[in-house]
Amino acid sequence: MFGGEMPELPAEGYPDKRNNVGWGPRITSPRMDFLVLFLLYLALVLLGFVMICIGSKTHYLQGLTSRGAQIFSYIIPECLQRVMLRVLHYLFHTRNNTFVILHLILQGMVYTEYTWEIFGLCQQLEFSLYYLFLPYLLLGVNLVFFALTCVADPGTITKANELLFLQVYEFDEVMFPKNVRCPTCDLRKPARSKHCSVCDRCVHRFDHHCVWVNNCIGAWNTRYFLCYLWTLTASAATMALVSTVFLVRLAVMSDVYLQTYVDDLGHLQVVDTVFLVQYLFLTFPRIVFLVGFVMVLSFLLGGYLCFCLYLAATNQTTNEWYKGDRAWCQQCPHVARPPAAEPQVYRNIHSRGLWGNLREIFLPATARYERKKK
Repeated sequence: MFGGEMPELPAEGYPDKRNNVGWGPRITSPRMDFLVLFLLYLALVLLGFVMICIGSKTHYLQGLTSRGAQIFSYIIPECLQRVMLRVLHYLFHTRNNTFVILHLILQGMVYTEYTWEIFGLCQQLEFSLYYLFLPYLLLGVNLVFFALTCVADPGTITKANELLFLQVYEFDEVMFPKNVRCPTCDLRKPARSKHCSVCDRCVHRFDHHCVWVNNCIGAWNTRYFLCYLWTLTASAATMALVSTVFLVRLAVMSDVYLQTYVDDLGHLQVVDTVFLVQYLFLTFPRIVFLVGFVMVLSFLLGGYLCFCLYLAATNQTTNEWYKGDRAWCQQCPHVARPPAAEPQVYRNIHSRGLWGNLREIFLPATARYERKKK
C-alpha cells in the first residue's frame, strides 16, 4: 500500500537522533492537559449520543430536559429566551436550508484539509492512488444520493392518491386504527402514515423529518436516504483509515517510537503511546484533529446506519419504533381501561421477511404505479 522514503517535513518537530534524548518541542503538562481535555470532549460527545439513543424511548430524558429548561429559564433573561425560541423554531420546525448548507460546508472543509495536507504527504510516501482517491469517489456518489434525498418526493398523500395509499398496508387497530382523518390535511390516514408538522403534509410510510436534507423520509425516498447514509459513513471511515495509516507510517519511518525524552522533572522516559499521540498532535494539529473528528463521525454514523438497517430488515420506521412502547403500554396494568376490554398487544404485522422488506424499500410498489399513471 505504501513505501518509499520519508517526505520532507518540518525538522523542528522530529527527534534529534544525535543524542537520542532531545525532542524538538518539549511537551509540558499544560499541553498534556489540553490533549486530555480534547479526548474527554470526544468521549462526552459519544456518551451524550448514546444516552440520547437510550433515553429517547423513555420519559426520563423528557423529564430531565424539562427540568433543565426550568433551571435555564431562571438564569437566562426573558428577552433572550424569546430570541432563542424563535431561532430554534426556525431551525427545527420550519423548512429551511440552514443544515443543508452547514452539511456542505463541513464536508467541504474536511475534504479541503484532506486534499491540502494528507493527500500530498501520502503521495510522497507513495501510497496507492486507489486508496487516496477512494474518499473522492465516495464523495461523488454521496452527493448524488444526498441531492436525490433532498428533492425526491417522500410519498406525499393527496386527494388524487389517497385511495391508492389506503390499500397498501393493513390497519393493525393499535398503532394505526381505521377511519382516522388528518385534522390538518382533511384526508383519511393510510396505515403507517403521519402528518409532518414541518413540511405540513401527510407522508406515506413516514419515517422521520431530517433537517440535514430538509425533507421528510418516507416510502419513496428511504432508499436514497439509506444509500446516502451508507456512502457518508464509508467516506468518513475511509478518510479516517487513510489518515491514521499516514500518521502510523510517519511515526514508524521517523523512529519516533524508539526515542526517549526528558520529562518536566528531568527524568529520562521511554516514549509511550500517550506521548506519541501528543507529539503527533503538536506536529500535525490539523491532521490529528481531522482524524479525531472523522473517527467520531464514523462511529456515530455507523451506529445510526446499523439502526436504520435494523429498521429496514424488520420493516419498521423510526416513527413506529418510537411509538412502539406506547402501543405496548396499552397492556400494562397501570393503564386504565374498561374491565371487559381485551388487552391490545402491538405486533409488527407488516414484516414480509428480510428480502421482502428490503424489496419494499428499494422497489416501492406505489412509486411504480404512480410512474405508470404518468
